Amino acid sequence: MDAAATYLVVIDDSPESRVAMRFAVLRAAHVGADVRLMSVVRPTEFMHFGAVQSMMAAEARDEAEALLAQLAGEAEAMEGVRPGVLVLEGEPSALILAHVKDNPGIRALVLGTASRGTPGPLVSFFAGERAGSLPCILMLVPGSLDPDRLATIA
Repeated sequence: MDAAATYLVVIDDSPESRVAMRFAVLRAAHVGADVRLMSVVRPTEFMHFGAVQSMMAAEARDEAEALLAQLAGEAEAMEGVRPGVLVLEGEPSALILAHVKDNPGIRALVLGTASRGTPGPLVSFFAGERAGSLPCILMLVPGSLDPDRLATIA
């Protein structure tokens, strides 16, 4: 596999995104690929007080960066390699799709799926009408996988 091959994992504060991250780290280690953790911060709603809006946006970005740093540390502890991290701001589906299309080294977009209930908006978006036009593999990792099973299938 090409040294630039990357598994891109979309991270949020859900348990299933952590399961997806663990899968990607284990899988990447088996095939000699890199892992990049990405978080997308939604734009804050317009407020008449710009300073408050700016402060809210900065707080959201700080929280995303802190979460990515924590998970990058967990990933490094698993396999000895620290993944890259990336925080983008805007509408998640469009930004992730553009990022995947603009980065040919991305071999797989890795999303965690909820243990129960309906799929989240990203899973619905990418596994729906966009699935056939992605320039990479889409991996949907069930959020209910236990660590032993995860290691077996990675």
